[in-house]
Amino acid sequence: MSTRRPHREGHTGLLSAGQIWSKLFRLCGLDAHRIWQEAGAASPVSEDPNTRVPLHFLDAAVLLAASRISNPAWALNMAQCWHPGNLGVLGHAWLASSTLRTGLTRLDRYWKIVTTRAAVQLLESDAGLRFVYRLPTENPVISAVFPDGVFSVLMDMCRVNSGDRMNPLQVTLRRPQPADNSPWINCFGCPVFFGAPENSMTFSGADLDRVLPTANRPLAGTLDRLLLETLSALDRDDIESRCKAAVLNELSTGEPAAPDIAQKLNLSGRTLQRRLAAVNTSYLKLVDETRRDLALRYIADRDKSVSEITFLLGFSGQSAFTRAFRRWTGRTPTEFRQQAR
Repeated sequence: MSTRRPHREGHTGLLSAGQIWSKLFRLCGLDAHRIWQEAGAASPVSEDPNTRVPLHFLDAAVLLAASRISNPAWALNMAQCWHPGNLGVLGHAWLASSTLRTGLTRLDRYWKIVTTRAAVQLLESDAGLRFVYRLPTENPVISAVFPDGVFSVLMDMCRVNSGDRMNPLQVTLRRPQPADNSPWINCFGCPVFFGAPENSMTFSGADLDRVLPTANRPLAGTLDRLLLETLSALDRDDIESRCKAAVLNELSTGEPAAPDIAQKLNLSGRTLQRRLAAVNTSYLKLVDETRRDLALRYIADRDKSVSEITFLLGFSGQSAFTRAFRRWTGRTPTEFRQQAR
């Protein structure tokens, strides 16, 4: 696939995610190399996991494939084609998540790394947690095929972590009602509603909060750091992610001062505060949130002592860390560990 620099206004996606589509094309009996070639791109292969490409190449390839496949549910087969590596660091962070809720939260937070066009959102409801997938397009084929593919992969990701029998409570799709809805019922294992206002999957709290056998909180914390750095580099206008990434790099030397972080971001202190205020946060709040997130990951790693965590988070002393941790969780670090045990 071509990796030429896209126009500034064009949307991009991870090149490695395109490999999932290549496998899907082949699974449906198509010549994937020829599809990409006709779409104006080379096959999606790169040694750099962060390589990005304009999404209009992917759209063109999907439209060509859809015109040659008679099965309207063909994109549901994408569940058989994905690998964690296709999603870069985010795929491995998903596998290391302690619960499905934590994993879905990571998808919500870092989705822009996979694609800058579609957006996802997590919404709490009486029924459970709703994962909403929004794709801004007027093309009826793209708007039908992409949610099918994304939701089938997401469903398989959940089952890889929690077990084959895990199903959502319901799925809603904007695509029109098909003549035969059994492929969707069989894929998701729950009621599926077509012609809906949104593309969404609703999960039960019991499934979301069950501790997963694949959980690895220390590893997930390390991967989160990489994801945050990638996100901040991807979107230079995302001041919150850029600031958090800078704070993460400085915490172990003590609480970083706002002017120092502003200088690292090539901003004045006043500009940094103004831009953070524009996204409804502040420097002090951002530092506190960053410390809290790290503290919860570090405290799950029993190889790290409380005094070591105090140092890593840049607190002046253990008593200061304990006060902050009690404010975040209502318990001291030791009490929290004992309860978790």
